[in-house]
Amino acid sequence: MNARDAMPQGGTLTIETANARIDDAYAASNEDVIPGEYVMIAVTDTGTGMTSEVIARAFEPFFTTKDAGHGTGLGLSQVYGFVKQSGGHLKIDSEPNTGTTVRIYMPRMVDEPTERINQAVRSPLMAGTREEIILVVEDDEDVRANTTTMLRDLGYGVLEASDGPSALRLIEGRSDIDLLFTDIGLPGGLNGRQLADEARLQRPLLRVLFTSGYARSAIVHQGRLDPGVELLSKPFTLAQLATKIRQILNRADR
Repeated sequence: MNARDAMPQGGTLTIETANARIDDAYAASNEDVIPGEYVMIAVTDTGTGMTSEVIARAFEPFFTTKDAGHGTGLGLSQVYGFVKQSGGHLKIDSEPNTGTTVRIYMPRMVDEPTERINQAVRSPLMAGTREEIILVVEDDEDVRANTTTMLRDLGYGVLEASDGPSALRLIEGRSDIDLLFTDIGLPGGLNGRQLADEARLQRPLLRVLFTSGYARSAIVHQGRLDPGVELLSKPFTLAQLATKIRQILNRADR
């Protein structure tokens, strides 16, 4: 209903489900989140979106941005309470005038034998070297800190920027950057896709990996990214990040 109300002139509503794993690194940076296996339900709209201030209060009882008589401010708070009581987790990603994705993570019962799961968890990660330089562009300070920490733990050399213009300045001054890892939604008048286009004018062979809190199917279907573009959806685990980065850097068309 919130997604519908956020699109008064119409739009696209995408509902996506997937199995997901929340690892120790993500849980450590998010209060009351337990590592483990989850079922993820994502609801994405192409509506009015939310500011960071609204996102911070979205789950508060009686908080609403709707006109009087059109919202009680209890819907999301009830969802929050139900999910938390069930041992789950919620995450909102949104950009004003672009849209919103609300992700719900509910604990998943795993039918596989415990030993198989433990073996998967113990599988060695695909690491890198300090000579392989990755530029991380993310405006959320906590997310950026978590991502750069994971990449350094994997052995990579890491540079970081909070917006497109500062990232471009780094690219102009450094010829040793192997991969641009950028959020799609960025402040400063240059979104992630525009940043990648500008960067490739200077470095045509520069590897690019996008990340976003929006559901992948919602992004691709709405034409904001071309099919086949490399995308790692948030939140991602250390293993997912390690595998994706290694796959891109190991491609033969360098």
